[in-house]
Amino acid sequence: MNRQLWTLLFVALLASSCVKKSVFEASQAKLHDTEGQLAGAVASGEALKRELANAQADSQQLGKEIEALKATIESLENLLADEKTQRQKLSDDLAATIADRSKLKENTEKLKLALAELEKRKAEADARVKEFRDMLDRFKPLIDAGKLKVQIKDGRMVLVLPTDILFASGSAKISEQGQEAILEVGSVLATIKERNFQVCGHTDNVPITSKKTYTDNWELAAARAQGVMRTLMEAGMAGTTLSAASYGEFLPVATNDTPEGRKSNRRIDIVVVPDLSNLPGFSELNALEK
Repeated sequence: MNRQLWTLLFVALLASSCVKKSVFEASQAKLHDTEGQLAGAVASGEALKRELANAQADSQQLGKEIEALKATIESLENLLADEKTQRQKLSDDLAATIADRSKLKENTEKLKLALAELEKRKAEADARVKEFRDMLDRFKPLIDAGKLKVQIKDGRMVLVLPTDILFASGSAKISEQGQEAILEVGSVLATIKERNFQVCGHTDNVPITSKKTYTDNWELAAARAQGVMRTLMEAGMAGTTLSAASYGEFLPVATNDTPEGRKSNRRIDIVVVPDLSNLPGFSELNALEK
């Protein structure tokens, strides 16, 4: 109610009930206080409205700041995830590098061992080549005279003595010229230490016609090999370094269809027995026997 309405109400009351002046003035004062309180309440309400508006504005600003912080946190989390991924990749790369280095080291050690083995084999091969050359030099006079050939057969060094200068046909008796040639060979072989030798007899495939002395070519080749072996011992070779073998007609080096071929097949081979201890894998084979 406004002031005019209150005034009219009081006038009406006074007119109807004849209220005293003092009562009216008191009512007027009370009315004035009420109006003051009402105005204060209205002002307080306006102030609260402004505070509410300010609070809402602050709330909106805080919301924006919160959203910005959320975005910042998400960005940091993404960066952290990327960093974790990069760290894992670096860790994997490091592990791979370490593995590669370990494998490289292992391969290097294997290569070193392989190289050492190759160098060892080369040294052994060089030694065998030197031995072969030395033997060629020692037997050069006999080789030049056509009494001896030095060959490599099946990885073995072989001294080849043609039987034509050693024996008569079908005989195991050594001729005088053959005796001289064998003694010369034996004197040289006697100087070669730590080697064993096998005397091998070979014939062509012409059958033995007279069975009185030798049944077949095997017996003839065996008798010839033994005769050469004994002559080598007369030249100074130790019996412990010699053995005899017969191949008869079964290891030809040429065809038996021609005179030249049969002549090549009639021979005495003095084989330099290989030293198995110098061969690759000998230590492993030796260990198996135990």
